Amino acid sequence: MMRKNPGGFGERVIANFLDFFIIVLPFTLVLYFIRGEYSYDWTSGITWQVIDLLYLTAVPLMWRGYSIGKYMLKIKVKRIDEQNLTLKNMLLREVVGKVLLVYITFGISNIVSVFMVIFREDKRAIHDLIGGTYVSYDERFKGKSIF
Repeated sequence: MMRKNPGGFGERVIANFLDFFIIVLPFTLVLYFIRGEYSYDWTSGITWQVIDLLYLTAVPLMWRGYSIGKYMLKIKVKRIDEQNLTLKNMLLREVVGKVLLVYITFGISNIVSVFMVIFREDKRAIHDLIGGTYVSYDERFKGKSIF
C-alpha cells in the first residue's frame, strides 16, 4: 500500500543534521561552562548515543511525529495505520531499528536503509518497517513556508 506523500532521502538527511546540531550545540556550551574547554569529543561516546536516542524517541511522541529538524523540513514520522505514535513504535524504530540492528549488522543495515529510502516507492527504511512507521510530508504546510 502506498503511503501518502512519503518523505524523501534528502529531507530526512537534512533533518537529521539539523537535529544533530540542535542537540550538540547546547550540550557543548554547557560542557564548556562546566569543564572550561570547548570540545565535541563527547559526541563519540555513549553519552551522545543516549542523548540522541532519548531525543529521537521522546520528541516525536510529544510533538506528534516531529523532531525539530523534521518540523523545519515539513516532514514527520507517522504510523502506517495513521494512528498516533506510541512508545512501542518509537522504541522499535529508534532502539531496535536504528541502534541494535546497526550494531548487530556492523552498520550494513544503515547502508541498506539508504537504498531502501531512495528506491522504494513508499520510502520506508528498515527502522520504519520494524517500527511500523513511515516519514511523510505534512500536508498542513503544503505551499507554505515555515521560515
